[in-house]
Amino acid sequence: MIEFVVIVESSADARTATKLADRILVQKIDWLDAEMLQHLYQWSGLEAGTENSCWKNINQIIENFQQSLGFRPPRYLGHRQDGALKADGAAAIKILNLVRFIQKTRQIKAVLLIRDLDNQPQCREGIEQARSEQIERQAKLAIIIGTADKMREAWVLNGFIPSNPEEKQILQKITTELTFNLCEESHRLRSNSLEDPDRIRNHKVVVEKLTGGKMEREQQCWEETSLEYLREKGVETGLTAYICEIEERLIPIIGSAE
Repeated sequence: MIEFVVIVESSADARTATKLADRILVQKIDWLDAEMLQHLYQWSGLEAGTENSCWKNINQIIENFQQSLGFRPPRYLGHRQDGALKADGAAAIKILNLVRFIQKTRQIKAVLLIRDLDNQPQCREGIEQARSEQIERQAKLAIIIGTADKMREAWVLNGFIPSNPEEKQILQKITTELTFNLCEESHRLRSNSLEDPDRIRNHKVVVEKLTGGKMEREQQCWEETSLEYLREKGVETGLTAYICEIEERLIPIIGSAE
């Protein structure tokens, strides 16, 4: 079975990114339905038997492959003819080189590089630099980039639609306090603080208020809200760009399997 490797910061990021991709594939490929997905591909981590891998563990994972399977990563100093790789670029190169090695024994057709920008747009630039260096190499590998600005919870807010009067009231209260619609402009929330008065501008705090801290309610924001709505609201948060990446780079892999 073909595999799509997922590199994330947390399991929550993986759930969001993969479910969105599943939905996009089902919507855009005429002959595909949700029940067929498990028979066509699986979401994987770099290590066999895992569902995803975390950025923070990449060096340890590479070391494990060196010790157990003889992987020899290319000597790489992080410099190019047009200058040094930007943030996350070198890490992305390491990941992609390892994926190329793993492709010798596993049917890996794509890798998803999912990252929170955390107010650092240069992180995406570095990952894009890494992709540009790898995109033409053999064997073929689709490299999909998903960067949430500022974090994954911004995508959750893009998909939040009040489902009852209580949620509507909470949303209205926060919107009044912020003086802007936080679901339509969640990219304007920039605080990391959990203390007043800035905590209301923290994505995580706002999502918890709106969903009552219930993961099931949070999941509805990316599992049930229409993709058209998410595409419209997610322009500034990187969500729209991620949807486009899936359409452009992942659909051709599944579409050709008909």
